[in-house]
Amino acid sequence: MGTLASPLSSSGFVVGHAGLYQALAMFAVAYFIIGMTVLSVCAIATNGALDAGGAYYMISRALGPEFGGSIGIMFFLANVCGSALYVLGLVEAVVDSFGIPPGQKAGTGVHVLPQSYWYELLYGTMLLALCLLVCLVGASIYAKATFLIFLIVVGVLGTILVSFFATRPIGVPIRLPQLNGSEIENGSFTGFSLATLRDNLGGGYGVDYTTGQMMSFSSVFAVMFNGCTGIMAGSNMSGDLKRPSYSIPRGTISAVLFTYLVYNLLAFLMCATCNRTLLQKDYGFLRDISIFPPLVTVGIYAATLSAAMSNLIGASRILYALARDDLFGRALTLAKKTSASGNPVMAVILSWLVVQLVLFSGKLNTIAGVVTTFFLLVYATVNLACLALEWASAPNFRPTFRYFTWHTCLLGIAGCCVMMFLISPVSASASLGFLLVLLLALHYLSPSSTWGYISQALIFHQVRKYLLMLDVRKDHVKFWRPQMLLMVQNPRGSARLIDFVNDLKKSGLYVLGHVELQDLDTLPSDPLQPQQDSWLSLVDKLNVKAFVSLTLAPSVRHGVRQLLFTSGLGGMRPNTLVLGFYDDTAPQDSLARHPAFTSTRDEVPLGFPPLRAPTTPKLLSAREYVGIVADALKMLRNVLLARQLESLDKAWELRRAASPPPAVHVWPVNLLRPDSARYADTCSLFLLQMACVLNMARVWRRARLRLFLCVEAGAMPHAQEEKLRQLLKDLRIQAQIQLVPWDAVTRLHWQTRRGPPGGPAPTGMVEEEEEEEEGAVNFPANTTQVSDEYVCAANKLVLEQSPAPAVRFLYLPRPPADTSLYPLYLHQLELLTRGLGPTVLVHGVSAVTSTQL
Repeated sequence: MGTLASPLSSSGFVVGHAGLYQALAMFAVAYFIIGMTVLSVCAIATNGALDAGGAYYMISRALGPEFGGSIGIMFFLANVCGSALYVLGLVEAVVDSFGIPPGQKAGTGVHVLPQSYWYELLYGTMLLALCLLVCLVGASIYAKATFLIFLIVVGVLGTILVSFFATRPIGVPIRLPQLNGSEIENGSFTGFSLATLRDNLGGGYGVDYTTGQMMSFSSVFAVMFNGCTGIMAGSNMSGDLKRPSYSIPRGTISAVLFTYLVYNLLAFLMCATCNRTLLQKDYGFLRDISIFPPLVTVGIYAATLSAAMSNLIGASRILYALARDDLFGRALTLAKKTSASGNPVMAVILSWLVVQLVLFSGKLNTIAGVVTTFFLLVYATVNLACLALEWASAPNFRPTFRYFTWHTCLLGIAGCCVMMFLISPVSASASLGFLLVLLLALHYLSPSSTWGYISQALIFHQVRKYLLMLDVRKDHVKFWRPQMLLMVQNPRGSARLIDFVNDLKKSGLYVLGHVELQDLDTLPSDPLQPQQDSWLSLVDKLNVKAFVSLTLAPSVRHGVRQLLFTSGLGGMRPNTLVLGFYDDTAPQDSLARHPAFTSTRDEVPLGFPPLRAPTTPKLLSAREYVGIVADALKMLRNVLLARQLESLDKAWELRRAASPPPAVHVWPVNLLRPDSARYADTCSLFLLQMACVLNMARVWRRARLRLFLCVEAGAMPHAQEEKLRQLLKDLRIQAQIQLVPWDAVTRLHWQTRRGPPGGPAPTGMVEEEEEEEEGAVNFPANTTQVSDEYVCAANKLVLEQSPAPAVRFLYLPRPPADTSLYPLYLHQLELLTRGLGPTVLVHGVSAVTSTQL
């Protein structure tokens, strides 16, 4: 019924100030916005079952709890203020008819009601109490009351239309209240007159006699638009309708078309028959020109009262829906209580209290701007919800109402936003700020919901599109970034390693891989599905930006192969495999000591099994472990082996105030091939890149890179240093170069060989091969070239470089071609890194550095 209240009560105000042309433009703009919104409402309403809450329910289920809760609060406030607006309008009309004019005594004619701020507040309170009484009885009595009012208003409209033709020209004295009494002005009803029509075509904005404020296009539009918001009354009652998906589209579209026609017809008739003084100074002029004035009075009162009830009951339904969804916790618990018939009585009472508070403002046009801004923001969000559903292209979005497109949604959003700022830039900015605060509060404080998030559908849609555009044939080395696959046997022993690799990824793909040793043929269902939630919770708790990829396989090696082949999609595939080091160290439960768990009351167990006991045999043999490294290199994946990363206390290393700052030591020379001390091959450059990437991570920027150049006597070390310094300059890597004499170490190596350097190798020793091309299969048998004594000396050389760094990067040689030498290869790696603390062994097979712009 709010849709019929405004044509009766505000048309004269609009036309009197704006003129016919601008009034018609206002109606067109308002109903364009409303029409676009109605199309969106109908689309959402016919796409599934609706519950209580109307527009709030639609927005929350489409855009998620953050948007839904924020807009729900604003829609509640808009309805509350709208109810107060109509009550104040009704008080104004009553006082106009029955109030005692200033300077007169009580009891003069029908003017028997005292006029003052407190008296008018009392009248408003009494009228609001009547609305409360109807709403407390329930939706059924409200529906019967509004239907009766509808019949009255239709009769009044018919009487008014007849009056424009039947009433003869008359003068209408208008009594205007003044501070020192009252002033009389004469308005006139001229009947149909071309001169009157011409005078009323253009705008003639004047002072509103109720507030003393100068009117403008925006302020008049704000008052007029509030009369159009009744079209949402039906959707607000969605929880009380038997067939909301059927009733809402038909009811709202009918209301829009009917009221739009009535608005335009009344505007034309008023402009052709009433002079501007009558329209601007007497908001109750329809009584004066009616053939039956009492009926007009009753109709205006009934329609305005119905609009106030409509907004009050709508606000209560929105508040009830918000409370039931538990978005604001215990704050709205009281609003959940209902009567035996299901009427949310406490929500009605709470809404009534808020409306009562708004009534203290006392000025109708003061509230109008705020209410209009809130309603426009809600309408914009309804259009946004429909637009998001349409753009997401989800198969389950198939509304039976098809008379909408994404164009209508965009037009509705644009219209709402433009009019918000035209009406009041300050109110619009404040409303958007309030909305943002609510969004952030709900994002961080509200519980997760099971409604479905449109953001996920939109992200999926966009990611799929951009993945198709990410063409691996267009990759360029200067835009290379590490895309890591970290294999984790049990997260309880790998929390710090997971965190460290997160710092190494440099905005690249990061996948946590896990192999479950089971056979699906012998199982009733996939055992990985129940584990998925535990892994995802782990990612959330550790705050790492990683995906999770789990697989079943008969062996760990087969599982890693599967993940290397299948992880990722399109141009986003892992190019680097990261493994924990294979040694005999007893695993420690670092997850229990991780700050992400010690700082909360959450229990550490997330569904992961306890760590392997030291006496329990490993699931992976040394030969299989090295085979995984060899497989990755054959598949042209870079390899990182991380040793003792669980002993890295990153927070202490990087935040300590002591000088010097923490260091990262980089050894770009293959220490297991002392006769090939090159530092500019593919692997060395990859090692440099990884150390630099770690240093670029925000938490590692205080660390300093120290690059160690191994030199021998008589080898022109300064020339080598200058060459390396120029390389670092070309690569834009900031690092301190330190020369390390290692003649004593290499002497141990040559002593194990027959003859001087460059002489023949011992019998049975595999000939040293030159560095092979990328992708070669027959790798040099590095493990046969050096002795344990030499490897221990190299380990001591690395260990002696002080001060001790936070982490070390060492060159990882290729595994030997002879698989029988795998255990010896792993043994020498263990000797090389023994006691070094957090260490990363690196082997790169891809070019990753660029000197190009």
